[in-house]
Amino acid sequence: MKTLCRFAALASVAAMAPAQTAPSRPAGSPALAAAKAQSPADIYGPLFQAVQQGHVFADGKTFVDAVPKRAAAAIIADYARTRPAGPALKAFVLADFVVPGENDRGSGDLRSHVRALWPQLVRQPIAPVAGSSALPLPAPYVVPGGRFREIYYWDSYFTMLGLKVDGQQPLVESMLDDFTSLIERYEHIPNGTRTYYLSRSQPPYYALMLDLSTNTDPAVAKRRLAALRAEHAFWMKGGTCLDGNPACLRVVRMPDGSVLNRYYDDRDTPRDESYAEDVETAARAAPRDAADTQRNLRAGAESGWDFSSRWLRDPRSLATIHTTDIVPVDLNSLIWAMERRIAARCQTAGDTPCATTFTTLAAKRKTAIDRYLWQATTARYADWDLSSRMPTTSINAAMLHPLFVGLASSAQAKAVAATVRKSLVAEGGLRTTTLNTGQQWDEPNGWAPLQWVAIAGLDRNGEPALAKDIARRWLGTVGAAYADTGKMLEKYNIEQRIPGGGGEYPVQDGFGWTNGVTSAILDRFPDLAQPSTSVRK
Repeated sequence: MKTLCRFAALASVAAMAPAQTAPSRPAGSPALAAAKAQSPADIYGPLFQAVQQGHVFADGKTFVDAVPKRAAAAIIADYARTRPAGPALKAFVLADFVVPGENDRGSGDLRSHVRALWPQLVRQPIAPVAGSSALPLPAPYVVPGGRFREIYYWDSYFTMLGLKVDGQQPLVESMLDDFTSLIERYEHIPNGTRTYYLSRSQPPYYALMLDLSTNTDPAVAKRRLAALRAEHAFWMKGGTCLDGNPACLRVVRMPDGSVLNRYYDDRDTPRDESYAEDVETAARAAPRDAADTQRNLRAGAESGWDFSSRWLRDPRSLATIHTTDIVPVDLNSLIWAMERRIAARCQTAGDTPCATTFTTLAAKRKTAIDRYLWQATTARYADWDLSSRMPTTSINAAMLHPLFVGLASSAQAKAVAATVRKSLVAEGGLRTTTLNTGQQWDEPNGWAPLQWVAIAGLDRNGEPALAKDIARRWLGTVGAAYADTGKMLEKYNIEQRIPGGGGEYPVQDGFGWTNGVTSAILDRFPDLAQPSTSVRK
């Protein structure tokens, strides 16, 4: 190697020079230190030459400023053994070095990064311009980030978890004011604060959001209880129009006459925000009525799982979507939690008839869930298909919602935990489903809200080790992607611990619920914090 030869020659000249040509220096002098120092070319030899001569990085200074993630001798030995070339050589370098401008943007502490992100995602109340789609809000709020420029319903619960533990309680309260205002104006919380979202809601987390509040003002409590009851009425409105039909609006009548809920949308036209895509999907579904396809696409969007094999007759074809036939376990668990909280708040307010009514409704819902959605033979909670009058075969992370809200018995929780271990735990966290269909709410993608539902649900039901294991795996995924991209992402591929894929749009950064769940996990399990997020894949 020319560099090594040049270094040796210079050292020889220095050794032969007469002593009087330079003043004597003590041991450890700058000159001696410089002579002993090794450059990257000296240290990495053939690897260095391969990277530089192969122009792996456009700027020759990039690799020489890289920082190794492990001992140089181990890196050199692995290179000598594998001799990667081309793209494999770059992948080798990025796995073993923090390279400036390539994978160095996430070298800080995850919790500190999330705390620094909150101000960037805060938006102030605005007066919408006439003709725009924005809905006004009365107080500051946090947006998810990326293409999601407005507040979203179920996203916000998981964002608020992080805000609370990161010392942002005023934002938690102002977002509750916003959601209360939305219910007062529209009788429900829309999917997001845009006019084109008003025909549907999302998984109803408002009742759980209220648990995060520290406000003790009786007037505020009264207003929030009224809003909570109004939201319940929105979900149950279809009960007055069943008229012998199995379903109306968001209400379904089960075979024994009991009442549960489904996702729905009041419109049956293409979604404004995905108009061309929905028109194309409906065309593929022909001769099925286009309006039926559009309604089911919209209902899938109300579920938050847009889209997933949970809603498809043929897991490979979005045109077979039939969301409105499905009685989902997550939705009914959340409405059960809503009913329980309405009963408790009515009791606190001295309204005993209300407390009795909602206690009874919750008890009836639990009985129906246990009869139709609990599947003892397969150790899981399942969605119910109204069209086949049978549980669906989909094994998915929604089964953890009964544990999360406290609806499951200890035996049910233990059985679900066993199924989760067997089918849903992946290298980098909890799988969404067990099918890889190309839809974004299917394997291999993992999502922050589902991780938290699993972690909190398992932890409260006697499965702390499994809860912590999922938390550890998920943080490893978030940390690895952050180290490589410098971003907190909407979704992740938990099999490969890289950014997620699929769906109708590119993966988004920001990202509200990933930030919130990351902070919530680290607050619950502080020993899982890593000194560096430069995780070697």
